[in-house]
Amino acid sequence: MPRPTPRILTPLAILAITATAAADTYTVVMPTPTLDRWNYPFNPTPGSRITASTFGNEPGAPLFDNRDGQFIVGFDTAAAVPPGLGATSYTITSCVVELTYANDFVVEYDPTVDPYTAFLPPTDPAFVEDADPGQPIELFGVGFRNGFSLGNWVETSPFGAGDLLQPSVRNAFALGTGSKGQPVDVSNSVRQRFTPQPFAVGTISDLKPGSLVPINTRMRFALDVARADVQAYLRTAVDAGKLRLTATSLTKVVQQGGSFPTFYCRENPIVTVTGVGAARLEMTVVAQACTPADLNCDGSVNAQDLATLLSQWGTAGSADLNGDGVVGAPDIAALLSAWG
Repeated sequence: MPRPTPRILTPLAILAITATAAADTYTVVMPTPTLDRWNYPFNPTPGSRITASTFGNEPGAPLFDNRDGQFIVGFDTAAAVPPGLGATSYTITSCVVELTYANDFVVEYDPTVDPYTAFLPPTDPAFVEDADPGQPIELFGVGFRNGFSLGNWVETSPFGAGDLLQPSVRNAFALGTGSKGQPVDVSNSVRQRFTPQPFAVGTISDLKPGSLVPINTRMRFALDVARADVQAYLRTAVDAGKLRLTATSLTKVVQQGGSFPTFYCRENPIVTVTGVGAARLEMTVVAQACTPADLNCDGSVNAQDLATLLSQWGTAGSADLNGDGVVGAPDIAALLSAWG
């Protein structure tokens, strides 16, 4: 493969490429997202609001999603990493997103996942007290419904269909992984009584857990690229040239009140004047054109690829060759048909 020449693509995307005998490595830095949206049913200015907050609904309330206020950030990566090679042609070796707090000393810093039982009504027999102060900010993927998809959803798309007070009606939602490795909407994890594992939990360097978070603090989300489901999600996003992620929290609030985290959006005057404060992406991608069934990209489809597929059976891993969301018998058939 010819050695690409490193170049600056746009003011928003900085790309460095190094070549090896088998693959190219792309290091992408995007200090501003392509899009962002406060994904809340009563946001009157979707796509142009200057801040976005995350919070939950009242424990036991029948209305709204448990993860009510969500913040979607999107980065179009096609100018930085060649898309369309097939999802299994990419390996994401690191992916870090940063968000910047727009409110001052309002919420407590919690860098650990809290169990769903801490968000049940205190009268529920399964309720347990939160073991530490605050609630974490968690990063997930983005899923779509009601005719929307990664290809046609934009930051100004309608919030949802039907009665917006009801749970599970938003067109774009926080996407995680279920107990069997399947993609699931995690927006109502408390009602559904499970604790999802986020792609990343927000951390703040040099801030003690339980401390109030100062304004302009950057929160770092290092996505767990070693997880098969996270890797598969990122590979699909890079192949499409569109990475979309959702920041959520179950920050406890009351109707029309409460203390919850707020982050800068790219349209914020502070961001547009200073150039800092918007969501930021740093990602390293190894790209190699190879047959989709060649899961380790060694130039042939063989027993090693079959072993990889079997190790991911029933999950949403990279061996999902037919794109139906789970590794299963159709994927074995596709691999065997490409054997050799």
